[in-house]
Order: sequence, then structure tokens, then C-alpha cells
Amino acid sequence: MIIRIDLESDTPIYNQLTNQIMEGIATGELKPGQALPSVRALASDLGINLHTVNKAYSILKDSGFVQIHRQKGAVVQAGGMPPADLAFEERLERELRPMAAEAVGRGMTEERWLALCRQAFEQLHARREGGTI
Repeated sequence: MIIRIDLESDTPIYNQLTNQIMEGIATGELKPGQALPSVRALASDLGINLHTVNKAYSILKDSGFVQIHRQKGAVVQAGGMPPADLAFEERLERELRPMAAEAVGRGMTEERWLALCRQAFEQLHARREGGTI
């Protein structure tokens, strides 16, 4: 899996890293039980601070995507991603609401909003099933 960091983005680097690893797990590019690069190795490869990688790994651990082993380091959770439970749905609604508000404020139609959501969802499913985007 190739991780790309945009140093000019408004999105913090640890969020970019967290999001890309979650996407890799969701699409199956990162398999359950697969070891992630060490904090130092990934920081060096990406040219970023090791504390940034450590923060991303901690978020992934707290979210149930990876396990942190003393000897093995960060490993993709053996069962894959945690299920979409009520807590996840509540968080999803909280995080989507500001984006929906901005879309409404910018005059985006509900149809376009849903089309963009559907497109992103379908692209990830296609990658997971071995299709192309």
C-alpha cells in the first residue's frame, strides 16, 4: 500500500495517515494480522515526525483497527475492522453534519450530496472486491 501525504493540505498529517490506513484496511489492501511499518520506519519513509505516526497509530488502536504489540509493533486487527455499531453511527452523524451544513450553505442539492456519498462508497467496495475505481 502506498501512503501519500500532502504537506500543503489543511488536514493534519496524522489524520491523513489514519484515514489512508483505515481505507487500506477497508479495501483489503491491508489484511487482518498484517504488520504495519514501525513508527520510525514509516516516519522516515514519509519524511514526517515519528510522533505524528505514533499519534495516527494510537488513534487506529483506540478505534479498534490495529493492535499494538510490544514485539510486533502495530498489526491490523485480526478480525478486520470493528462492526458499525450505534456508537459508530452516532459519530458518523456528528462528523457528517458539518459537511452537510456546508453543502447546504453552498447550494448543493441533496441529490448531488447523495451521489457523491454513493460514489465514494461504491469506489471503496469496488477496490475491496478487486475492481477498479
